[in-house]
Amino acid sequence: MRTKQFALAIAVIASLGSAPLMYPVPAFAADAATIQPKDGWYNKALVDYDFVKQNVSIPPKKGVVIIDSRPAARQYDLGHIPGAINIPDSQFDKMVDKLPADKATMLLFYCGGLECMLSHNSAFKAEKLGYTNIKVYPAGSPDWKAKGAQMSVSAAYLKKLAEDKASYVLIDARPKRVADKGMIPTAINISDSEFDKNLDKLPADKATMLIYYCGGLECVLSDNSAEKAKKLGYTNVLTYPPGYPEWEKMHGAPAPAATAAAGTAGSVPAASAALVAGKEKGSVTVASFEQVWKSNPGSVMLVDVRDPKEVAAGTIKGSVNIPMNELEKKIASLPTDKPVVFVCGTGARSGEAFDTVKLLGGKVQAWFLDADVKFNADGTYTMAAKK
Repeated sequence: MRTKQFALAIAVIASLGSAPLMYPVPAFAADAATIQPKDGWYNKALVDYDFVKQNVSIPPKKGVVIIDSRPAARQYDLGHIPGAINIPDSQFDKMVDKLPADKATMLLFYCGGLECMLSHNSAFKAEKLGYTNIKVYPAGSPDWKAKGAQMSVSAAYLKKLAEDKASYVLIDARPKRVADKGMIPTAINISDSEFDKNLDKLPADKATMLIYYCGGLECVLSDNSAEKAKKLGYTNVLTYPPGYPEWEKMHGAPAPAATAAAGTAGSVPAASAALVAGKEKGSVTVASFEQVWKSNPGSVMLVDVRDPKEVAAGTIKGSVNIPMNELEKKIASLPTDKPVVFVCGTGARSGEAFDTVKLLGGKVQAWFLDADVKFNADGTYTMAAKK
């Protein structure tokens, strides 16, 4: 009888094809003989690797909060799902302020695998608080890592590696002009757009731990570089998604590697008279850009230099997309009769675009926005100048 039940469960799963598996009650994984719900599990909405994979993204997917229920120092810090926040189950009641205000937000809990109850315990606690969209990934971190998915580390782990003088290479994937203002101690700079030109900076031993970071959770450069490193055969590639912004907030800014030349507000070309130069060389102030963009958008060309995947999720209505890694080939398509303003999510790639065009673009009137930008799917945006 039990064998027939397993056969029926497997037949049902097979009928679902490649769709992400949501475990109903009773729940069965693809290997029904070895993975079954256990006593005490949060069986209302168990999910598998494919479902989690679709909800893991940098920048983080809107409406989803991934929660690692394991202890911080011994487990979460050393390796977790990218973008996951840490709320150890033992500290849940003390850390409820980390949960979203919107009780309809998807909370996706995981911990240390099929024998770990922490994620289930936390899911029940969240339900008591009124959250209505709770999922648990019972296979958890071991399954995620075993399938070769990206793993991330915390700031605390980076600090410990440095203190222990461990063997690793920490890589800042931001453009040089940004990294020169300050990097995490021990880091080297290999700009993602210059990755292929700097392979000699990578260690010969492909088993060396590589840790990539960039400009925060809205920045995809470290993820891009991590994937390139894996394709080269590196087997221990990690990311630190919160990146330099979180590190600076926690530990302060280290002495910059070089002092970037600051632009001087004042005269700008006649064609861009309404744009006001910002603090950084080549930048324009957010206020002047928004005034021009609102009153006369046709007087400038706004170029979003983020990757197509990022742009598909939201961009400024009226902008054009030229990914940073394609810009050099497309410089000739830029106009010379009006200003060209580059924008990205953090000011890193837009600044690199400015540098590239100033070097190779001839008469192009290049500018960039040194700002943190949130792009919405409807074409609207919010923008805040760097402090």
